[in-house]
Amino acid sequence: MTDLPVLYSFRRCPYAMRARMALLVSETPVRLREVVLRDKPDEMIAASPKATVPVLVLPDGQVIDESLEIMLWALARNDPENWRQGSAAESELIAESDGPFKHALDRYKYPVRYENVDPLEYRAAGQVFLKKLDGLIQASGQLIGAKPSLADHAIFPFVRQFANNDRDWFNQLPLPALQKWLGDHLASALFATTMVKYPQWVSRDVEPVFALEAAE
Repeated sequence: MTDLPVLYSFRRCPYAMRARMALLVSETPVRLREVVLRDKPDEMIAASPKATVPVLVLPDGQVIDESLEIMLWALARNDPENWRQGSAAESELIAESDGPFKHALDRYKYPVRYENVDPLEYRAAGQVFLKKLDGLIQASGQLIGAKPSLADHAIFPFVRQFANNDRDWFNQLPLPALQKWLGDHLASALFATTMVKYPQWVSRDVEPVFALEAAE
């Protein structure tokens, strides 16, 4: 098992969620080290001094510590469901989610972390992006075409987080295509496996193998 990559992850982190989904769909087993963010292991900090999850450490010592890069690395190895579109539209939509939408999400969900922030102002800013996604889904079924792709799986964990901040408000929005899209992804077998709970990893513990076949 020591020839498998090591993944430092936190179950509820949307960045870690999307990395885990790509590792699962690409059939890339890893040794999972579930961390508690207030008690980060020294091994993770040594591998990636920025100390944010996810962190993937390959058997040759290479470290990938950006979630989208982990997704792309995994799908470059194996992409059985053809997630990668390789289009400018895909890249631009993910960048918009990771940039302006995430900026609004953080200030809507965690206003006390920032000075002079009105969370409702940032909720409204995030809603503009949600409306855009709703239009894309209405037009084609998913964000980029008719089948779920890299963009869908890179973005929906953040839409989930936005929605969960006030579910009653989100559910009454006139965005039926987006709401169904989110519900379908949350109900998928892939997401269920992604969200299986593991105990906190402690140094010298034997890691569980995180893979589709291990979770079945």
